[in-house]
Amino acid sequence: MPLFIRDDEVATMAEELAKLTKARSKTEAVRDALRHELERARATVPLRERLVRIHEKAAKLGLPNRDFNMKAYTDEMWGDS
Repeated sequence: MPLFIRDDEVATMAEELAKLTKARSKTEAVRDALRHELERARATVPLRERLVRIHEKAAKLGLPNRDFNMKAYTDEMWGDS
């Protein structure tokens, strides 16, 4: 999906960033800038909140199946049974 920058100031900043970072395009410069900003913003989420989310995701996955035999599974997958 294309990103159209209709603000002259933003377009100028994207061009400058692309030149300074030697990005291949304004799109690449904007992508990298957004990625860095997302990483920075995510890092500001308190550790307690991040751990709560991780625990919630782990609870949805459930406990591992203790009876699962990975060797038998991979042997079967590769036709080595």
